[in-house]
Amino acid sequence: MENNIIVTIGRQYGSGGRIIGKKLSEKLDLKFYDKEILTLAAKESGIHFGLFEEADEKRTNHFWSTLAMGTANYIRPHAYNDIPMDDRLFFIQSDIIKKVAKKESCVIVGRCADRILKDHPRIVKIFIHSSFEDKIKRIADRFNIPESEAKELMIKKDKERANYYNYYSEGGWGEVDNYHLSIDSSILGIDGTVELLSTFVITKFNLSI
Repeated sequence: MENNIIVTIGRQYGSGGRIIGKKLSEKLDLKFYDKEILTLAAKESGIHFGLFEEADEKRTNHFWSTLAMGTANYIRPHAYNDIPMDDRLFFIQSDIIKKVAKKESCVIVGRCADRILKDHPRIVKIFIHSSFEDKIKRIADRFNIPESEAKELMIKKDKERANYYNYYSEGGWGEVDNYHLSIDSSILGIDGTVELLSTFVITKFNLSI
């Protein structure tokens, strides 16, 4: 575990953080984890993938929690059975994040990975943000929706991510003091940002790529 390199990426919605993380993992030849964390958590816990997806980086509603707590098809006996479903899902994902960090060098997007792995000796914590205009355009283009709808979606998603992160950590989603690098992807673009981040990681760990 101590020799593995871990890159965590927090991101504003629409900033391109996921694709930046994916391209960075390919450039540095690191394993990439985003929703793959959910798949592994569902497989290991026996909890339906849909529950992890519904709760992904947000606090779920009472309907889903009640359904999961009362339906045998969704869940098997587990060490976290006596705590609320939201918390159970988070701690299961936390265990998965710790396991993959111990297993291999990787890039992990979101899901409080920077806080979960805060004591890892070879971690780079990154936050990706972007200009308001770039985020709106990227969201609108991705989903083929008007910019007004893209703005509403962006605000909603960022609020969910911030609430999730702040609830399960000491707070400070997006605050620069919590990261080694906080970068505006609208300045250099996706590929330029990947180049900058890869140079930082290579230099920090004296890698030969």
